[in-house]
Amino acid sequence: MGHSIRESEPLTGLLVCNLGSPDSPTASGVRRFLAEFLADRRVVDLPRLPWWLLLHGLILPLRCRRVAREYAKIWTTDGSPLTAITRRLSAAIAADLEQDNSNIRVLPAMCYGKPELAKALEDFRRAGILRLVILPLFPQYSATTTAALYDAVNGELRHWRALPELCFIQRYHAHSAWLHALVESIRTERGLKDSHRHLLFSFHGIPQRYADAGDPYADECTATAEAAARELGLEKTHWALSYQSRFGRDPWLTPDTVATLTGWAKEGVREVDVVCPGFAVDGLETLREIAHDAQKEFLAAGGLSFRYITALNDQPNHARALASVVRHHLAS
Repeated sequence: MGHSIRESEPLTGLLVCNLGSPDSPTASGVRRFLAEFLADRRVVDLPRLPWWLLLHGLILPLRCRRVAREYAKIWTTDGSPLTAITRRLSAAIAADLEQDNSNIRVLPAMCYGKPELAKALEDFRRAGILRLVILPLFPQYSATTTAALYDAVNGELRHWRALPELCFIQRYHAHSAWLHALVESIRTERGLKDSHRHLLFSFHGIPQRYADAGDPYADECTATAEAAARELGLEKTHWALSYQSRFGRDPWLTPDTVATLTGWAKEGVREVDVVCPGFAVDGLETLREIAHDAQKEFLAAGGLSFRYITALNDQPNHARALASVVRHHLAS
């Protein structure tokens, strides 16, 4: 379980944060979400006025209905999968941490959309927390995700008179407990009989210029894939790393996920598994873009068998791993 936390320690608030999701699978719900998300300078760093005009004059009117239809295909009785699973994962982390410390309060929050970050922080303030821990559900650091959340948290804390001690967990892709959970999930899905199948590690992409400017995301994605492949004992010819979710015309990180899959199919690879270790929980980018769209492209190019290995989601080993990450940071 790692370092234990003493009961005498001050009241701590743990915010388990994800990116966010529309609150309804409708054009208006998607528009509200994308307008907030794509207005963030960390996400899109283009000059404000031209970008605002392009966003509201062209991108949102053209994309919202189509994206809403995609969300409707994965919507559940509990709402957005990303939101629902994040809530359950947060509760599971809380239950694990409460085994050795009753002075921790855990809440889920989204950087964009609901549950609102501002409300969660206000709940913590009213509870009188003295220490605030932020756990972004982004294993690999990127300015487009982790730093965007950091900005949002500090934007709210600037209104507090009495600031709590702040612990912001920037990354956890190299933490042994999380890596073990990832590897065991892949190993369980594949089994010994599937060791011949090619494995693709697909990560959400970012513009190449962000990486050129110093964003370490690509390096951390590479480190994740290499560590997992090594633990799984994969031959170098049987796995690869790629990036998905390209947006706009600027160059993004390569190689592209669909291009990699179709290239494999044309080379005679017939069976593939795809895992997305940058996504803590499943959402539109995994359930539709990978499990449906990428599969369709691979099969059309000549592939015979495609399997998406789900995100760690609210699996018990994932909750234990993230609780271990939190314990590590609190102890140090």
